[in-house]
Amino acid sequence: MTAVHTPVGGPQLEQVRRIVTEVPGPRSEELAARRSAALPAGLTSGAGIYTAAAGGGVLVDVDGNSFIDFGSGIAVTTVGNAAPRVVERASRQLAKYTHTCFLATPYEPYIAVAEALNRITPGDHEKRTALFNTGSEAVENAVKYARAATGRPAVVTFDHAFHGRTLMTMTMTAKNQPYKSTFGPFAPEVYRAPMAYPYRWPSGAENAADEAFAQFGMLVDSQIGADSVACVVVEPIQGEGGFIVPAEGFLRRIADFCRDRGIVFVADEVQAGIARTGTWFASEHEGVVPDLIVTAKGLAGGMPLAAVTGRAEIMDTAHAGGIGGTYSGNPAACEAALGVFETIEADGLLERAQTIGDIMFRELRDIAATTDIIGDIRGRGAMVAIELVQPGTKTPNREVVAAINRYCLTHGLLTLTAGTFGNVLRFLPPLSISDELLVEGFSVLREAFAAL
Repeated sequence: MTAVHTPVGGPQLEQVRRIVTEVPGPRSEELAARRSAALPAGLTSGAGIYTAAAGGGVLVDVDGNSFIDFGSGIAVTTVGNAAPRVVERASRQLAKYTHTCFLATPYEPYIAVAEALNRITPGDHEKRTALFNTGSEAVENAVKYARAATGRPAVVTFDHAFHGRTLMTMTMTAKNQPYKSTFGPFAPEVYRAPMAYPYRWPSGAENAADEAFAQFGMLVDSQIGADSVACVVVEPIQGEGGFIVPAEGFLRRIADFCRDRGIVFVADEVQAGIARTGTWFASEHEGVVPDLIVTAKGLAGGMPLAAVTGRAEIMDTAHAGGIGGTYSGNPAACEAALGVFETIEADGLLERAQTIGDIMFRELRDIAATTDIIGDIRGRGAMVAIELVQPGTKTPNREVVAAINRYCLTHGLLTLTAGTFGNVLRFLPPLSISDELLVEGFSVLREAFAAL
């Protein structure tokens, strides 16, 4: 490939939307050809561009095109790509040692991350934290902790849930295509309850919390048996399912139900946690204190790190040697996470997420006033989505999502899709984005709707 100047990422990157080639451009096309010869066909990517640098609110591809970033690597670079404190801490650690394995010769950064998560997660009870590599791995380990603590086998999840692609988390995930199709058989003792999905609840949003909870209670008490249920695992805001915010009061009732029956209540905050919604954790919006809370994605600013944090009496039940992994809690990833915590607190990013959310809701409501295909606008903080439908109905409109996504890409805006029916556009801008770029991004989205 022809050598070109590679820009430096981070906040010093020029904050501009600029398209200088066809999208994808010639260098991205070259990389795509190499990819097709080297990678399996099923390993796909949402956009056909290849990254050269990212930071602030933009991503620059190998052809020099600069895109406004409304995806944050799927909610990972919440504090901004190549954020200075993250880069400085991780780089300094890499120069000391890259790995020793915490299970063999431990190190302080792991402990410091655990202490921080014990401090910032909801509840003032005594806590413990264990670190892992991915969200899927952390969810699986939360189930292990719950089973060890209760001596029970069953796991309850919800419609529209996404928990990962490993055997257990794939089983816990609701959507068949593309996550489960052809990959069975699945793990046993996983059950699914209805989610209180206000927009699509059959008898209306006002009944969603009561009726969904009643069905959940019947499933656990009558069909499974509460004394067989180890844990209930729920996303406080469902991510891949379409940024579904459960009906008000539903999560609190589930948590209370679990506490009454000795069931471990697990909050999967892989996508919604770490300042994304304007609080450290989305559970806080409902005043819910989970027994176990799972984090990943935004935890280490792009480095692979995940965690399970929870009540000491639960976390201490797993036997010695039963939990861990070769790379779990890698020291460079731990230092990156400490940089994330520092950035959120020093730069006031909880408040920034709320401000970004206010702007996104304002812009999306303005767009919705011009079209009859936006059925719902929902989310919290800097985690917002729109559900697109056929005019005058609630029939999912998957085709128009693809058209809008493509228009945005070719005009310099990176967006992501979601939803059980593939008809949701989700917006996850980094909290380092400027108001100006944020509004400009929605001007592109407005043009995409007008071009339909």
